[in-house]
Order: sequence, then C-alpha cells, then structure tokens
Amino acid sequence: MFVLHIALQGCLRGDDVAYGLTADTGGHIRYLLDLVRACDRDPASDRIVIATRLFESALGADYAVPEEAVSDKMTIVRLASASPDYLPKEALHGEVASFSEALVAWIAAQPMRPAMIHAHYADAAAVAALVEDRLGIPFVFTAHSLGRVKARAMGRPPTDTPSLAHRIAAEETALARAALVIASSRDEAEVQYATYAAYDPGRIRVLPPGSDLARFHAARTCPRVDASIDRFLREPGKPALLALARPVARKNLAALVTAYGESPELQARANLVLVAGTRDDLDDLDGGMAETMRDLLVLIDRHDLYGLVAYPKTHRPDDVPALYAYARERGGVFVNPALNEPFGLTLLEASAAGLPLVATDSGGPNDIVETCGNGLLVDPRDPAGIARACLRILTEPGLRDRYVAGGERAAAAYDWDRHALRYHALLRALGAAEAPSSHPRQLLICDIDNTLVGCDAGLTAFRLWRSEQEGLAFGVATGRSFHSAMAILEQQASPRPQVMITSVGSEIYHLDANGVSYTADRAWRDTVSRGWSREDVRAVLGQVPDLVPQGPLEQRPHKLSYFGDAATARRVRGRLDASGLAASIIHSHGRYLDVLPPAASKGTAVDHVRALYGLTEGNVFVAGDSGNDVEMLRVRRQAIIVANFSDDLATHAALGHSYVARASHARGVIEGVAHFRKMPVHAG
Repeated sequence: MFVLHIALQGCLRGDDVAYGLTADTGGHIRYLLDLVRACDRDPASDRIVIATRLFESALGADYAVPEEAVSDKMTIVRLASASPDYLPKEALHGEVASFSEALVAWIAAQPMRPAMIHAHYADAAAVAALVEDRLGIPFVFTAHSLGRVKARAMGRPPTDTPSLAHRIAAEETALARAALVIASSRDEAEVQYATYAAYDPGRIRVLPPGSDLARFHAARTCPRVDASIDRFLREPGKPALLALARPVARKNLAALVTAYGESPELQARANLVLVAGTRDDLDDLDGGMAETMRDLLVLIDRHDLYGLVAYPKTHRPDDVPALYAYARERGGVFVNPALNEPFGLTLLEASAAGLPLVATDSGGPNDIVETCGNGLLVDPRDPAGIARACLRILTEPGLRDRYVAGGERAAAAYDWDRHALRYHALLRALGAAEAPSSHPRQLLICDIDNTLVGCDAGLTAFRLWRSEQEGLAFGVATGRSFHSAMAILEQQASPRPQVMITSVGSEIYHLDANGVSYTADRAWRDTVSRGWSREDVRAVLGQVPDLVPQGPLEQRPHKLSYFGDAATARRVRGRLDASGLAASIIHSHGRYLDVLPPAASKGTAVDHVRALYGLTEGNVFVAGDSGNDVEMLRVRRQAIIVANFSDDLATHAALGHSYVARASHARGVIEGVAHFRKMPVHAG
C-alpha cells in the first residue's frame, strides 16, 4: 500500500525536529513522524511519502531540500508553492492552489499513484480535496486541532479573526469530503467535531496515537539538565511541578503560574518548572510566543516567585526524558493546564517516566486518565482547582503511588504498532469495500462487553463462525457510545457490525456501502425525540440525593448517565413520576443508571431494525449478559444469556423464555443461535 501524507505546517524534517522553533512546529509533527515510522515497520506498507512545503529561511537549510529519504520506504518530498518563504499556518490558505498543482504534477510523474491520501490539518485537506477532484484519489483527514475549539478557548467569535474563519470553513469542507476522519480521543470525536455543520459521527474513528514510551520508562536524570533548572531555585530538592509546552496561549501556562502564585501552601511544598519551548532571545520567538512568554514573566514578577520558578531557555529533544526524570526523582507532578488538548502525548511520556498527572479536562486527557488511572483532571480555567489537584497528589497518602502505578499501563494502551495495524486495516477496507447485505434472512444482535468480547478464544471462534453465516446480519447493542463501541470492536478485531445500537438503544447506526463508515438512523432519532425533555429531566435528577453524574462524555443527547445503587434508582423513578416526566430507567451492574427517552431501549431499537429488514420475530436472535440487556432479552423470543451473566439475569422473572448458554462470552452466543435454529420456526 502506498500512502501519501500532506502536512503543510511548521518545520518538518525526518530527524532531530526542532520542536518549538516556530509556533507551528509542535505535537502534530511528532504525531505524523511517529505514525509513519510505525507504518514503515508494518509489512502492509509498501511506500510512504510526506508532502510538505519547500521554503528558504534562516530557520535552516534542510527545509529547502526537495527530497529527503528517511528510510527505504519513507520519503519527505518538499514542493514549491506560490511563496518561497516560511509561512505560519494562518497564511497557508493562500498556498493551497499552487501547492495542489505541484502535488498533482508530482503524482503524475510517479510510477504508481498513492492508494490513499492522508491530510493533516485543514489546509492539507483542502489540497487533498483538489487532488481528489483531479485524480480521484480518496483521502482521510486528521485535524490535530480545530478552529472552533480554539475560538471557544480564546473566548472570541471566529469572525473576529479572518484566518480563523477561513480555517473553520476549510475544516467544514474537510469533514464533508473526507472518506474517513481520524480522531485521537472520544472528546474530539463526540464533542469537538459536533460543533461543525458537516459533523457525521459515523465517518469518524477514534484511533489513539501511540508513543515511543520505552525511552521515557527508562528515563534517567542528566547533570546538565538538572543544572539548567536548579540554577533558578533556592531549594532545588523540593518536589517539582513540571509543565512542558510551547509558550502559546492555548497551552494556558499562565493559569498554572497563577495557580502556583496564589497558593502559599503549594509554594511551600513544591517548585514550579516551566519548560516552554526554546529561545535564544525573546524577540526571536515566532508568532505570539514572545508575548506569551512575557506574560509568564510578568506573572512570576507579580507574585514574586523568584527562587521558586524555573524557566530554562533551551532544551534539546533528547533532553525530554531527563526533564521527566528530574521531576520524578523529586517526587513531583506533571501538569498540563491547556485550554484544550486534542490528545496529549506528553501525558503518556510523563506517566511512562513515573510521574502522576494533573491535566486539563478538555480533550484527550479524559481518555488517557480514564484508561490508565494516572492522575486528576481539572478545569483549565480554574487556577484554584489546579492548585488543589496538585496539593492532593503531593499530600494525600498513597494517591501519588496509585497514579504512578496507573501510568505503567500507558505503554500497553497507547502503542504505535497497534495503531498502525488498525490504521492500515481501515485504509485497506476503504479500498476494497464490501457492501452490507440489504436483504438478510436473519439478524443477530449482541451486547459487547462481557458478551461478544471478554474472552479472546471465544471471539476468535466467533470470527470464524461469523464468516460462515450467509444471510445473517450481525449487529451490536451496547451502553457505550458509537465511538467507544467502535474503538473496542476494532481493537479486538471483531467482525464489523452491519448495525450499531449504541448508548443503551438511544442511537442506531447503519454500515455504509463502503463497508467502513456508518450513517445515523434519523428516523430512530426522530422516534426517540418524541416525549423527551432532556433538560427538564436533568434538572429534576439534580435534586436526587446520592445520584452522581457519570463523566461528561457519557452524557448524550438522548441519554443521561449516573452512578447509583438500586435504592437510588427507585428514588429516580419516583422523582420523575412525581414531576410528570416520561423516561426509561436502566440500572445495571449494581451501580450504573441510565435515563433515556420513553421510546428508547435496546429492545425497541432491535425491533426498529427488525422492521427495516422485513424480518419475522423467528429470524431474530439477541444475546446479553447484564441488567442493561433485560429490555432487549425480554421482548425477543430467541433470547440468549451467556454463561458469565451478572445481575441475576438467569433467574429474572421476565426472562424465563431465554436460553442460558453453558459457554461464556462469544462462544455462548454461538451456542444459543445453534439452539434456536434447531427449534421449529413459527411466523410472527
């Protein structure tokens, strides 16, 4: 497979990237290079090319070299565009037309065309769309960061900044045109993109980036790096609050300095270390970085933090592990206070090096902290909250050790080689689409967690069994969101479902003809919207004692999710009834409580899909394991309970007709389908 990447921003070269050299030479370049190196290691990859701008600049001669061979399979190609100079991202839209012409000419000169183009950032997507118009090569899109998110974080309307308005328009076009959009986190897929008119959740995949964490896990201190920090500090042996980010407004380092400056207790317990890019002179910094750096120095002066805050002028890329080790050896904390962090590679690196985290609750850190259990999330606009979180880790017995242990899971959870395997599988599927059956003879709907997945051997058997089932449409029904469900299915290499019933039956998605993306079922959305007063329900439930909301990402337009025991569930039912509000309540695993529109459930969603396919009741199988499957199992004649069930499912009064499998997980599903197929089929 030949994949062409387009990346127009920053100072890009194959090795020794000068991160922080300009405002646009940052994490997206690190992401891109790590991605293509992982793809280079995958035998599925035949050729990889990164197309970027060629420019003359005092920033370095490397950026005027037309072609740079990075490996036997990977090359960076630099193409001239209208301007010969280095340009910040705000000015790149003026280069789209000329760069596109140069790229089309370059492709035409190649012995083989790329199978797929991958565009990084909106202007690259604009180029990819022009190339697709000319040559018919489809493209996938990674935004890295979004203009609407930046505008919201900065508290100004996009129309105030013409370049930002242009960027947002380009992002809208990218979302509308891309064959697939690759996001780094659920927050990006479900919250950030949702602010765009072209938002289509079924064409977005969450593929968490990996990170080369081995060198951070083995991080050791370096006397030279230690000295570059210690020279600022009166008591260099104190714990260090370490922040590592370019000095741009979005990284919100000022809030961290304010948090530290307004907390005498934090100052007494720890030093603050700000590694904010690389500079010889403030006036040489690109874009707004000089202004941001001056703002930090003003805050340090205002709070009289001299001797308490270190802000070294320079560091090399290979110094980064030693920076983490510096903070670790002093019992410190890594802090990321960004207004929004699309993913957060530095969080993984710091965790691998043995540091607990305090991180923004806006963006990818939600997924990282949920997956690894390695720190605390904070509102980046609340300096006092940032200070409290840092103090908790520094003072609460055992908390630091727990978060450090959680960080050990980062290497397994975020691995570039696994990312490359999923990435190439998606690209291959786009290139060889298998359209779903429009007239299946039977339908099987499975719960995901602890039914379809949970046993590797069982899922392996299911994959083989599924491949032999002609005329059977396969789908899933889950409490997870679409993106959360799709992520675990692809991570486990599950057969691709033809239908996805998600968020406890409140949303339905159907597989598209390309065999990869999905389309939301608008008719079902209209059905569940009737009689649903979400804000009224949320306001009433806010008054129920001991009812704790789940995280923001678990709240959906047609689902409100909480933690609560059975008694709390009864109080919720009583409060809603007393308020005259119609809702369906699903309680499972003794602690999860979902409140849905009255028409929404896994059971009603399965029946909607059955009717779409024109199937009789006798040709539908459903399988589950827990309380949130009861509604689906109760109303289906051919209901399967796998052997590893919970919530006393096998003795539930309404499920006496169900088949309780002897086998667990996916093997139990196979067993149950075989059982019902042996029975006489009755019309219905």
